[in-house]
Amino acid sequence: MESTELNSATEVFIAHRNLLFTVAYELLGSAADAEDALQETWLRWVGVDLATVRDQRAYLVRIATRQALSRLRTLARRKESYVGPWLPEPLLTAPDVAEDVELADSLSMAMLLVLETLAPTERAVFVLREVFGLEYDEIAEAVDKTQAAVRQIAHRARAHVAARRPRGAVSAADTRHALAAFQQAVETGDLQQLLDLLAPDVVLLTDGGGVARAALAPIVGADQVAAVLARIATATVLRPAQVNGHPALLLSRGGALDTVTALRIDDGLITGLYAVRNPEKLSRLEREIALSR
Repeated sequence: MESTELNSATEVFIAHRNLLFTVAYELLGSAADAEDALQETWLRWVGVDLATVRDQRAYLVRIATRQALSRLRTLARRKESYVGPWLPEPLLTAPDVAEDVELADSLSMAMLLVLETLAPTERAVFVLREVFGLEYDEIAEAVDKTQAAVRQIAHRARAHVAARRPRGAVSAADTRHALAAFQQAVETGDLQQLLDLLAPDVVLLTDGGGVARAALAPIVGADQVAAVLARIATATVLRPAQVNGHPALLLSRGGALDTVTALRIDDGLITGLYAVRNPEKLSRLEREIALSR
């Protein structure tokens, strides 16, 4: 590729980079793997004759999707040997992500875990259609299926997600209020206040990856979860932050980030707590990650 063409390819790639990273992250739940998928996307993009590309955005999304799908199958094998519960890698996000309600909803820990229950192609079709608004013909090219097959997959994936996603939309203000009350209850070790905030069937998942101390199985039930939470206030500092487009808590010990905790709220009560402690998944909490669609 000549230097002029390379410069043009570079400009186009940079212009769409945040979108491509968001697509890859939505499919993988891992920023590290999303970055690798983007690197492969770039290597393939510089080999393309730009004069033959009708829609550069769709073309790049197609390459990124294929790279992410390839990594998704590898990632699935890694998860089989993962120690304890696997949670998505949390990202510190800018306020504009939270303002895009649909994007923020798709990035939440709760939603990413729902997406984990889809087969790879179903996940790609759902994300490309419902989050990024691609047309069925564009999605068909990205996943190597016919348009008819993609429509069937999309219908099946929508039904699957609808049955598992949080039951009602929760406003950012309500989430912040719940988070503030939760933070106060944890900081004071107020067991009764914690019980008032937690749903009876609340689930706490802790991801230590075999490196940091964490429960190897989900902790279920308000009494059990509250008892765990009431013990963590000692020698810890809690502060709120925007993680994956939603309010979350960053827990530090000895001045170092120790845990990121996100909440799932249904009908005014906390039904899910997602605590990421694996140090490998906390490296991107030092700066905001730009996401877009």
